[in-house]
Amino acid sequence: MKATNARKTWRPLFAPPEPQTAGRHCDHPGCRQQADYRAPQARDRLNDYYWFCLDHVRAYNLAWNYYAGMGPEEIEAELRKDTTWQRPTWPLGVQGNRRKFSFAVDDPFDLFDGESEDDRHAKARPPTPEEEAMKVLGLDGPLTPQILKARYKELVKRHHPDANNGDKVAEERFKRVNQAYNTLKASLNG
Repeated sequence: MKATNARKTWRPLFAPPEPQTAGRHCDHPGCRQQADYRAPQARDRLNDYYWFCLDHVRAYNLAWNYYAGMGPEEIEAELRKDTTWQRPTWPLGVQGNRRKFSFAVDDPFDLFDGESEDDRHAKARPPTPEEEAMKVLGLDGPLTPQILKARYKELVKRHHPDANNGDKVAEERFKRVNQAYNTLKASLNG
């Protein structure tokens, strides 16, 4: 048997195949050197290549302008499309046209009734003293000392016993208004 000295060169399995450039000449006019480097032909044909020698591919790369012939609006639109890799996008949280499911769900515990657990607890808990006082004074929304004082003066004039000829209902209402005013005043100052 003859011993061979031929060594195989090691290449990883995932390496791309070596380009078949044997006999390929540079695409630059008048150049007859071997072409080892490829460059895209145009912006709309990025998979079609010119083959150049090292000197001419450097010159081509220096002169290459992907955005040549485009206006500022077109360049901006192209950059925006590139941020999502030229893929269509939609706002977060929206899938399709938000259609309802056409099938019924067996829900023996009424979990999908439309009322959340928080809504059920909100209905079950008693109102706070501040909420009750706001209701008595007929106020809602953000409260300032000026709004509270103006509403208090209005209700005191309306429900004062002297203005209602000693009416007991007006007197009780007057007491509730005073108590509500004091509760809200304390919560604003504290």
